[in-house]
Amino acid sequence: MDVQGGGFGTGEMMAAQQVRLTGGGSVSAMPTVQHGRDELLIGEVIEVSGASARLLLDATVLANLSGSNDPAVAMAGQVGAQVKIRVGSVWLLGSIRDQQLHEQGESLILAAIDFLGEGDEEKITGRIHNFRRGVTRFPIPGGQVYAATSSDLKQIYAADERAHVEIGTIFPTRDIRGSLYVDALLGKHFALLGSTGTGKSTAVALVLHKICELAPQGHIVMVDPHGEYSAAFKGSGALFDVDNLAMPYWLMNFEEHCEVFITSEGRERQGDCDILARCLLQARQKNRLAEGMSKITVDSPIPYLLSDLLSILQNEMGKLDKATSSAPFMRIKGKIEEMRADPRYNFMFSGMLVADTMTSFLGKIFRLPSDGRPISIIDVSGVPSDITGVVVAVLARLTFDYAIWSRGEPQRPIMLVCEEAHRYIPSKDQGQGQAVRKILERIAKEGRKYGVSLGLITQRPSDLAEGVLSQCGTIISMRLNNERDQQYVKAAMPEGSRGFVDSIPALRNRECIVCGEGVSIPIRLQLDTLEQDKRPASNDPLFSSLWRDTGGEVEILDRVVKRWRSQGR
Repeated sequence: MDVQGGGFGTGEMMAAQQVRLTGGGSVSAMPTVQHGRDELLIGEVIEVSGASARLLLDATVLANLSGSNDPAVAMAGQVGAQVKIRVGSVWLLGSIRDQQLHEQGESLILAAIDFLGEGDEEKITGRIHNFRRGVTRFPIPGGQVYAATSSDLKQIYAADERAHVEIGTIFPTRDIRGSLYVDALLGKHFALLGSTGTGKSTAVALVLHKICELAPQGHIVMVDPHGEYSAAFKGSGALFDVDNLAMPYWLMNFEEHCEVFITSEGRERQGDCDILARCLLQARQKNRLAEGMSKITVDSPIPYLLSDLLSILQNEMGKLDKATSSAPFMRIKGKIEEMRADPRYNFMFSGMLVADTMTSFLGKIFRLPSDGRPISIIDVSGVPSDITGVVVAVLARLTFDYAIWSRGEPQRPIMLVCEEAHRYIPSKDQGQGQAVRKILERIAKEGRKYGVSLGLITQRPSDLAEGVLSQCGTIISMRLNNERDQQYVKAAMPEGSRGFVDSIPALRNRECIVCGEGVSIPIRLQLDTLEQDKRPASNDPLFSSLWRDTGGEVEILDRVVKRWRSQGR
């Protein structure tokens, strides 16, 4: 068969010896079929279901097309390639999910496709336009299947007039840009997944930089557990760590107070919590801000003095009769005094944080106003591990509560990005750390109603609480090496994009699959290269070169031990 420039010439025929599967399971000759100038006939439909179809493809034709200069045509028939099927005046587009050699016909391939969407046919050129997701007209067995060309894909993947950011090039093309629709991406949450070493942190930085460039007056809060992202956003964001965060302890609600101050377990825990609730309410009521307020609860963000809370605990203990144990009071009192005296907790429990700084704290964290620096990087790598979850819980809850209590005001939507999300929304619902799990689950379920967007970044999606991933309208998945993670992601992806998941283990570094609300149809992308000064500080150590360096070890040890002992960086 003659192939000219990667396609068939006008009026050429498909080889008469091609065969197809008939209804009885036998193999018969496929009739010669004439096709148009830009339509590359590669096979026919043999079976159709609601979301997919099975095709019979000619391996000889596919082999001839593999040398085409058009990369989309050269990939024709391969797993992950797109094909098109004419149904009346509509072109139906599908993605090949799997293949197998036909047992009864030489050079025949059976393939399954997932339907992606449909577009209208331009009468003069025959090209696809007005492409949309979903299928309204299905093909019938015997329908002809054509390879999609790069010009087809350009029409299909071209971003419309909605606000969008370009983040990469669509596979397998060289110049078709892949875009994310910002409002759909943020309005219905998103998750970015990928095993360690696949370029996940750089991908996160790329997406956030693009959003910041599109909306320099935006409001983004990012929880950074490893201190990676400060380097990436030093020019376009506000950076906070234990040295300048100054998060007042009295902003915690009652549940968060319990996680910090209550150390007991089992039956004793409930009794200790009841005592803390009683004393905490009294401490809040002593503040002059409480005067004239009719409704004050233990959750009200009203400043109080730790010394007042300690004295109230002491007074309550003095009222006990001899039969009642003072141990609960002593436990709580001891924990409060311990945290107040420990310099590691100064960013939260310092005596300097007693003043009513709630307005200024919310303003600096939520970038209100943003002044062209729309992102706050909250570096919690220096926070003691026992209260990291509480710090994240407070930040997440303040984001959600602000959105609730600001209804009726000019709206300022906020995006909360949570790196290492599996730490804070674990699949197990027992033990410590439930405050942060509850608030992040609530934001995932209800946040979009109030203008709070959630971005979850994780390398272990299978360790996330069940249901949270399915609340994310857009999933950006890089390579996942763990089979359990792959199955978990597959279950969360929309039905039409399940076939894309099969390619997740085969993705290269800086490649990803994107599906869901943020894109018109599922796409595979080669992500753009990010400038060096915008990348996170997450490079892996090069053992082969670093282990060649020597000298100065004694001085290194002295400096490290000094910082270690002083708990300073």
